[in-house]
Amino acid sequence: MLSDDVRADLAERLAVAERDRVPIDPLTDHYADIDVVDAYEIQLINIRQRLASGAKVVGHKVGLSSKVMQQMMGVGEPDYGHLLSDMVVTEEEPVDTARYCFPRVEVEVGFILGADLPGEDCTEADVLAGTVAIAPSIELIDSRIRDWKIKLGDTISDNASSAGYVLGKQRVAPGDIDIKAIDAVLTRNGERIAEGRSDAVLGDPVIAVAWLARKVAGFGVRLEAGDIVLPGSCTRAIDARPGDEFLAEFTGLGSVSLQFK
Repeated sequence: MLSDDVRADLAERLAVAERDRVPIDPLTDHYADIDVVDAYEIQLINIRQRLASGAKVVGHKVGLSSKVMQQMMGVGEPDYGHLLSDMVVTEEEPVDTARYCFPRVEVEVGFILGADLPGEDCTEADVLAGTVAIAPSIELIDSRIRDWKIKLGDTISDNASSAGYVLGKQRVAPGDIDIKAIDAVLTRNGERIAEGRSDAVLGDPVIAVAWLARKVAGFGVRLEAGDIVLPGSCTRAIDARPGDEFLAEFTGLGSVSLQFK
């Protein structure tokens, strides 16, 4: 367990790296004893500072939601980060890659909540009842850790490597689509580069959202009506380069695009 002073110092290093777009060495290189509680507390220090500067929490994202990624990180559950109002990107305006250190995109089935979810006892049925719509989404991820050389403590501390997100225009009620069987295809500059299916996320993205509701409750956080939840990627992460144009297409759920300059 790290001291409060060390947590504050590491949070500051990450904040400066994000502000200046100058990545830093892995936190775990110097503090191998960072545990999950340390990492979430470091994350929360920077989230609180951004909220004090005017940003608002608009939702959460789940990371490490595939078994392959969990095995790679040596963990048995996902992690999570915050989605803030200053992280929103749009289909209409190209994203400046210079704003990020190592930007990548992930294809996700987004959840839009129409009701508050329970906390520690949240079930998959609660998630379905509380979700007003499913939407196509691309998450923009980034790492303030040099060359993405991250361990679990690094990515959690770094807001689960989250940097931005965009939702497509289509909305589908959860009862009108099989959330476990949504095929997704990602093209970059017209070339098909990744594909997957929504059940890559813990077998069912609904499971990831229920896990998230239970997990954040332990930190005094609730998933609320109006929140956006990104449950994890259907495909592998793809590097984003200046001039790239991405299009993610989902069966029964429409599409979403993101351009970089």
